Amino acid sequence: MNLLFRADASVPTGTGHVMRCLALAQACQDAGGQTMFATAEMTPSIEARLADEKCEQFSLTARPGSRADASGTVGLAQRHRADWIVVDGYQFDGDYQRGLKAAGCKVLVVDDLGRAGSYCADLVLDQNPHVPASTYTERSPSATLLLGARYILLRREFGEWAEWQRPVWSSARKILISMGGSDPDNLTAHALRALESSGIANLEITVVVGGSNPHEAQLRRAAEGSRNPIRLVHDAGRMPEILANADVAMIAAGGTLWEALFMQCAVFSYARGSVQRTVVDGLERDGLVVCLGDGTETAEEIAGKALRQVLGSEEWSERLSTGGRTLVDGRGSKRVADILLGREILSA
Repeated sequence: MNLLFRADASVPTGTGHVMRCLALAQACQDAGGQTMFATAEMTPSIEARLADEKCEQFSLTARPGSRADASGTVGLAQRHRADWIVVDGYQFDGDYQRGLKAAGCKVLVVDDLGRAGSYCADLVLDQNPHVPASTYTERSPSATLLLGARYILLRREFGEWAEWQRPVWSSARKILISMGGSDPDNLTAHALRALESSGIANLEITVVVGGSNPHEAQLRRAAEGSRNPIRLVHDAGRMPEILANADVAMIAAGGTLWEALFMQCAVFSYARGSVQRTVVDGLERDGLVVCLGDGTETAEEIAGKALRQVLGSEEWSERLSTGGRTLVDGRGSKRVADILLGREILSA
């Protein structure tokens, strides 16, 4: 089976849409499928990652989400005999989807909390916990919903850690900061300042700098002036190992959020925009994360206070680090791949 993924990556909008498509692409490859990516915007690091994953890549010149974009995507799907088109991005609205369906393509839309507005697809996937079906009332009668944490898309390297359990620890001193592939708002610097203002000593800090992050030079200067030792990792390729060696993950909501929960880290999460804020607030109500706001509304001293509260409490830390694996079991990518490949039959 051939699958064509339509998603974009850039410094301003981030790399998360492509990376969660990559997780699904890997699962489809593992089941014998062939995968291709069509992109109108791309960063060099993500382009190289897709090449490493043996995903064929095609460039589109049309404005993302436009009628010409849909026409170009259909043309690629037809020339390469794609059985499914998977679209991931808020610009792919109902009109865009109708253009794909009118050409006879089977379509999976990956979405967050109804951002696309209306849906004309065979499948609509929203992996966020607690999302109600009423979010997607504006959809075609034939569209089947795949909703909730059961379908969280993790890359195949996390599957190797399915049986791993985090050792019990009495104090949290290993801190990971990871704000995604591009970190356009430089939340990494905000997190470093929060740790400095917290006054907590003897921390071991690892900072993952995404391959599309434009702030690396500034972050290296901040690391050199820190009271705690800081290790910078550029474009990390093996996130499970890095997460396994961290007690606490300070992150931006996105793909890393689900990865950290799966790896049983205590999670402090920033939230960019209304979608991420809704998701993070819900997880905080569930006792699974601590929300740090969007990095502007939350003063660094407030974040530092939250850190002191959790890092100084074994009960807090244990509660935060044990619930994630219950929510994220790591099998979501395989479940969706099985549906696309016809190994699991769903009713609309």
